[in-house]
Amino acid sequence: MSMIRLRLIGNRDAADSIITMLHGIDGIEHVEEIEDFMLGVRDDSSSANLVDDSEGRVFMVEVDAPDDMHADAVRVVAEAEARRLDAGLEIVDGEDF
Repeated sequence: MSMIRLRLIGNRDAADSIITMLHGIDGIEHVEEIEDFMLGVRDDSSSANLVDDSEGRVFMVEVDAPDDMHADAVRVVAEAEARRLDAGLEIVDGEDF
């Protein structure tokens, strides 16, 4: 089983759309949004209230894929949907999540 971790940057609708698309891949049974309470903390802007502070939110998603073929499908679908929705997507490996 492969675990794919995604960091999505965008609005709630974009995150929901990508999560729904991932649920629709045959063979994928587990897609979970993970809460990270430290995501709202930024050292670079603190209280400067920069423009990018009020734009996209960050969503963390974990997907269990039964094999490498399904893991590749998850990556391709997530990237295509993020591009279509003009959302940011990062595939995160290991401890960086």
